[in-house]
Amino acid sequence: MYGVFGGYTRWAVVFLIIFVLFILLVPYSVTTCTTTPVA
Repeated sequence: MYGVFGGYTRWAVVFLIIFVLFILLVPYSVTTCTTTPVA
């Protein structure tokens, strides 16, 4: 039980980190793309 739960928590932590990075980076890249003209 602990092994399965540990595996789930590990994947949950990895997914959470990726999700947080995605939320932080997407608005940042969108603002930089809209403010700077694309050559």
